Amino acid sequence: MSEQFGLLYALPSALQGAASVLDIGGTLGEYNASETDEMADFHALRSDWRAVGDDIRAAARQYVDQHKREFMNAG
Repeated sequence: MSEQFGLLYALPSALQGAASVLDIGGTLGEYNASETDEMADFHALRSDWRAVGDDIRAAARQYVDQHKREFMNAG
């Protein structure tokens, strides 16, 4: 699981997950708090852009891996 996951939502344990089935009023939900709304937005945007960067890097690695022979023969 990436480090970005769970920045705004706390990751529950298995017991908390099972208890949430019976939590009709939604009283067990936990969220990670930020000092201000702006800081929450900052963390969310930073997390989003890191995920985009991770996806681009993964796609570039996959492309290079699939085309290694072509790169080696070009030089």
